[in-house]
Amino acid sequence: MLNALSVDVEDWFQVGAFEGVIDRADWERLPLRVERNAEAVLALFDKAQVKATFFTLGWVAERFPALIRRIADEGHEVASHGWDHRRVFTMDAATFRADLHRARAAIEQAGGVQVTGYRAPSFSIDQRTPWAHQVLADQGYRYSSSVAPIAHDHYGWREAPRFAHRPLAGSELVEIPVTTVEVAGRRAAAGGGGFFRLLPYAFSRWAIDRVNRRDGRPAIFYFHPWEIDPGQPRVAGAPLKSRFRHYTNLSRMESKLLKLLGAFAWGRTDRVVELERHRLQ
Repeated sequence: MLNALSVDVEDWFQVGAFEGVIDRADWERLPLRVERNAEAVLALFDKAQVKATFFTLGWVAERFPALIRRIADEGHEVASHGWDHRRVFTMDAATFRADLHRARAAIEQAGGVQVTGYRAPSFSIDQRTPWAHQVLADQGYRYSSSVAPIAHDHYGWREAPRFAHRPLAGSELVEIPVTTVEVAGRRAAAGGGGFFRLLPYAFSRWAIDRVNRRDGRPAIFYFHPWEIDPGQPRVAGAPLKSRFRHYTNLSRMESKLLKLLGAFAWGRTDRVVELERHRLQ
């Protein structure tokens, strides 16, 4: 079973957890660590001999075009994560369309490749954005990985399908949600990020194996470059919960990732989407 491996390329200060304490106007004055961290991720993937999808902010692509070209040149997929990490449910359809266009232009210019995949910041396509998938389809995207079918205090659409589906009748657009696992009627996140860092490795391995074997479906896994950077600055003014989620187990993340990458088959999201597309026909 080929599982989708992905990286949400954003810097340590661009995360949703800090948006209430770090103003976008201050981003240019903060230490930029995304390039060095993304290069460390590339080295990690080379060591594990896997390919992945890098969902990249247009803001990052504009400032580090050589990084985006390197990602593409090394055989990874380059996809869009929007322009500057604004959550989709904070926009209207016209603003979302403009955000998509600006991000895609920067990413394609930097990488020299066509962008056909999109992931919403903080999985922010949900019941509040009934127009979002139509905008993506109109813009020519082949797939979105923008839904977290769980209940969570920061994001989530509990009623959404757990696996790849076509959200629009008559459209080829595929939505491929981040992975969840169901146990005894309860649903838990199992697709990476903070859950992978905070919970024991054994849980993630068990959950992905369960999705592969019991559900017969691929896992959709993600993490961020800053999650393997224990030396990043600390944001003292952030809420305690946000600091706990952001900083816990950063020093252990790289070794856990290597174990996971060796335990399952991993590939680019676009390739997994095409396999799932055949299932949906």
